[in-house]
Amino acid sequence: MLEIEGFDGLPIAVHVMGEGRDVVLIHGYFSNAYTNWIRYGHAAKLAEQGFRVIMPDLRGHGESGKPHDVAAYPPDALMRDGFALVERMGLTAYDLGGYSLGARTAVRMVVNGAAPRRLIVAGMGLAGLVDTHGKGGYYRNVLTNLGTFERGTSEWMTEAFLKTTKGDPVALLHILETFVDTTREEVAAIAQPAAVICGSEDQDNGIARDLADALPDGRYIEIPGNHMNAVTRKELGQAMADFLSA
Repeated sequence: MLEIEGFDGLPIAVHVMGEGRDVVLIHGYFSNAYTNWIRYGHAAKLAEQGFRVIMPDLRGHGESGKPHDVAAYPPDALMRDGFALVERMGLTAYDLGGYSLGARTAVRMVVNGAAPRRLIVAGMGLAGLVDTHGKGGYYRNVLTNLGTFERGTSEWMTEAFLKTTKGDPVALLHILETFVDTTREEVAAIAQPAAVICGSEDQDNGIARDLADALPDGRYIEIPGNHMNAVTRKELGQAMADFLSA
């Protein structure tokens, strides 16, 4: 692992695996690079295919800085950290992708001028880009009422995941303030070949097929699972490797 400075100097942890063509992968909300990309073998699959996999922990997550000052979470902070990563690591020819919030962050980077060769948008639908506060109320409720949910409910399972990743509730609440909507027109202007990879039972961030249809060069790739477990399936790593190696 190495450490870079985010756009405002905040320490950002970056996990790196493999050698070869650079691909930046950004994890989802409540998660971290290890959980999304390393634990279930996705990064290793890409490394085997000749990629150097670059996996930051988003601010407020993982081993990166988790300040409790709301001033550290301005709109598009995660996108701005993404640009800081590209600059600090001297990336010029690279691919870019993410899962859920990571996918949204990757899209925010592209519509603001990032120029990866290919784009992976996983665990994301069109609604999750154009209306980013769609599930904000749900997560705000979980983070402000920890320990009160009935076992087996969606909220209880979300809290259980928070515990496994040792998430910081205060920092994660502030992350909600960084969300910025992307317009349909901006989505329609994304020129890169883009793979929209989503679980067959996942509609947490809208309809993935709608997003693929809205992209000029988008393709929909369905894998097994829902939003929480599709990211654990070997099919995700395989779909990413096939797309990036084509």
